[in-house]
Amino acid sequence: MKELEIKQKNFNKAMELYENKNFYLRFSKVISFINVGGQILLLLLLIPRTMTFTNHILSFLLAFFLADFWNGLVHMYMDNNDKYEGFFGPFIASFHLHHRTPKYKEKPVPLVYFDESGSKIWMAPVEILVIVFLFKLSIFTAFTFLYFFMLSSFAELSHYFCHTVDGKLIIFMQKIRLILNKKHHAIHHINDNVNYAFLNGISDPLINVIAKIFYKGYKNGTDKHYEDYQGNDTKNR
Repeated sequence: MKELEIKQKNFNKAMELYENKNFYLRFSKVISFINVGGQILLLLLLIPRTMTFTNHILSFLLAFFLADFWNGLVHMYMDNNDKYEGFFGPFIASFHLHHRTPKYKEKPVPLVYFDESGSKIWMAPVEILVIVFLFKLSIFTAFTFLYFFMLSSFAELSHYFCHTVDGKLIIFMQKIRLILNKKHHAIHHINDNVNYAFLNGISDPLINVIAKIFYKGYKNGTDKHYEDYQGNDTKNR
């Protein structure tokens, strides 16, 4: 059996598990609760602690770049990840379907924020560690983590707006590059192995260099693994 056929078979098995086992959807909901709940708890814990306005601006700007960069790296890794076996295999397979059918099912924005936070499995243990050791962190570091977590979840909204929602305010924010610009992000889908960042894409020049070094691209790789998949795109459920 050819390597591509093996990958396609493993992909279909992973998606069958994802679609037929309620465990995976429930697991994502648990991650959403941890991530969003952790952000709320962290905010409540930090409200009594004071920091200068200037430091808040610097903390936010640092967190903005880090959220764009880190989530872009995760996107890069996931787009090129073909390990469909094992516990995380079904999540990896499901993730690849956003290239096949990039349009999301339209939902209220807060629900998108909550639901898409469930895809950030990496964030849950980091939030827990930050909350546990919060008072050992400097106030600047603590707020930077808070902004980073919130902006990482908001990045999913920025990506969602690129594919689904239009509106004068959103178009204006995209135009001034406060959030991800549609033309900038379209390059990710048209070309290969570029523009992975999805908060606003400010870190893409750096990520593109890293991607070129470590990966050959997904159009002739993982994108071919779902070619004979007959199920539904989970983004449109």
